[in-house]
Amino acid sequence: MRKFTFCFFLLATSFNLAEAQADYSIKLKLKNCSDPSMYLVKYVYDKQYMEDTCKKIVDGLIEFKGKRNLEKGMYALVSPGMVKYFDFFINESQKFTITGDMNDLAHTLKSPDSKENETMFTYANFMSAKEMDYRNAIKQAKGKSKPDSLSFILERQKAINAEVKKFDAAFVEKNKGSFVCDFLNLRAEKYPTEIPKAKNGRPDSLYQYYYYKNHFFDGINFKDERIARLPFFADKIRKYLETVIVQHPDTIIVEIDKILAKCAEGNLPYNMIVGDFTYKFEQNKTMSFDRNGKTTTFEKVFVHMGDSYIINGKTKEVYSDETIAKIKERVDILRNLLPEAKVSELFLIDTTYGATVRKMGFDTAQSSKSLTDLYYKNAEKLTPLFKTLYQVDAKYTILAFWAVDCDHCKKEMPLLNENLKKLKDIDVKVVAVQTKDELFEDWKKFLIEKKLNFINVFDPVHINNIKERFDINSTPVIYLLDKDKKIKGKKLTADQVVEIIRNLENIQKL
Repeated sequence: MRKFTFCFFLLATSFNLAEAQADYSIKLKLKNCSDPSMYLVKYVYDKQYMEDTCKKIVDGLIEFKGKRNLEKGMYALVSPGMVKYFDFFINESQKFTITGDMNDLAHTLKSPDSKENETMFTYANFMSAKEMDYRNAIKQAKGKSKPDSLSFILERQKAINAEVKKFDAAFVEKNKGSFVCDFLNLRAEKYPTEIPKAKNGRPDSLYQYYYYKNHFFDGINFKDERIARLPFFADKIRKYLETVIVQHPDTIIVEIDKILAKCAEGNLPYNMIVGDFTYKFEQNKTMSFDRNGKTTTFEKVFVHMGDSYIINGKTKEVYSDETIAKIKERVDILRNLLPEAKVSELFLIDTTYGATVRKMGFDTAQSSKSLTDLYYKNAEKLTPLFKTLYQVDAKYTILAFWAVDCDHCKKEMPLLNENLKKLKDIDVKVVAVQTKDELFEDWKKFLIEKKLNFINVFDPVHINNIKERFDINSTPVIYLLDKDKKIKGKKLTADQVVEIIRNLENIQKL
């Protein structure tokens, strides 16, 4: 028996279907049951939720009942010690009995008044018996010579496989169209039976891959909500998107769209897949380069998910208006910070004119209105003082946001300065933006002490909205830009900057 974990609350999302007035009564009569109580647990995508509790078990009788319909799908019987004993279906029939012996569940489970569960138990019992046959063959092989032992096991394995194949084909044919077959199909791997030879005379591996990929979801009805209440559905989707297809944002976007097109918009499989991969790719910061030196990141998938499925209201039954607004805000920020996007212009003040600008009153302004008034009052004086990002002419521009009271920054910025000395004869400039203008004096002292040969600037006028536009939640935040100010790397360390520039230079030499 395996350990089982689940949440002790029901799903608090609005995609739960309104239930018709009905009731359920599931009785389990299990001999040799020593547990004092049991949980009825339901599967929803990659999670499990407690649906009901039998608080007292008498003579092995476990009963779950209620005055409503349970959601259709697969459920599990779980002990108070979080041990899962077995799975079973709850579908149209919500009143049935399951019998068995806890000492031998694999061979004794029956459900005479639930055809679906009886069918599944029959299948599971046969497979369990064949597994036992194989184990017995291994035991019988002991004592034989190594060649004889191997030959004996292979012969028995071949015979068992033939029996399983014959049984499986007959079973599927007899139960075609049933949810049991849908369940078994979800678990099945689709491999080609006849593989052509490649030019080298070996089995064509490309044919095998494309067959496997193209038939991966054969027979799966994504419009049936019950499919997302089976324990293997989430793993199936994740395996395809994470291991079967090429791990490139553009490829993943195409494949996710194909999968979601198989679903009914807003149904449970649709909502679960959108939620799963929106979160996954918002968290994935991995960057890669193609042969032409173009950079990409998986955040591109997050932006696509937000634009295509959430912000437009297609999953409004899952996300609250507040959550949708937050996702939109995040998407709008990241959309402009994806690799190969040109960053927007910055109007900054360097240390030379810092004191002059601060004397204009920007350091003591208390509101956005007072800042705006100060800006227009001093616009004529300010304009010639601004140092803009696009004025910096370099093959590579490192745009670094940091704060002088940040211990990590005080290590990374000098390290960046030192590392750049390794890039001989490469045109690199650093625009180092101090994010805390109130630390002006400490900042100047640190620059002098560490001899940071950067374009050292800050935003005392507060006209750039730096933290939001450049996704600065902590410092340092380092971007690498090309000569056109397109993003080639983001959220980098001082070491990574040098490594990426070297890689880009090597690519250009190919």
